[in-house]
Amino acid sequence: MEEKNTSTEQQPQTKFCKECGEKIAKKAVICPHCGCQVEEMNQATNEAPHIVINNANQNTNQNAALHPIGTPKNKWVALLLCFFLGAIGAHKFYEGKIFMGILYLFTGGLFLIGTVIDFIVLLFKPTTYYL
Repeated sequence: MEEKNTSTEQQPQTKFCKECGEKIAKKAVICPHCGCQVEEMNQATNEAPHIVINNANQNTNQNAALHPIGTPKNKWVALLLCFFLGAIGAHKFYEGKIFMGILYLFTGGLFLIGTVIDFIVLLFKPTTYYL
């Protein structure tokens, strides 16, 4: 009579899915039949993961605000031109806005409303501003 040695025979180790009840491999974490997770990931290891942070940032700031673009204009010169010659657009010509200067010239500073608005706006500009 032949005797089978069950301890040396290779039998696949299986378990049942908790969701669908299908037979799955014992080491499976996700059921291939229903797609549900049946075990926790890294359940056997309770050690913290090894994380390497390699931050070697060598970038330099090339901020354009440090180097103003445009021509510098003085607030007080523009303010005096606006007050005394705003109706003919002298402050607009000073700022280099030729079209607006011509428009102010022909409309009397946009009927003096534009001149008053420009005067108020110029009051709140920095002493040296760029256009």
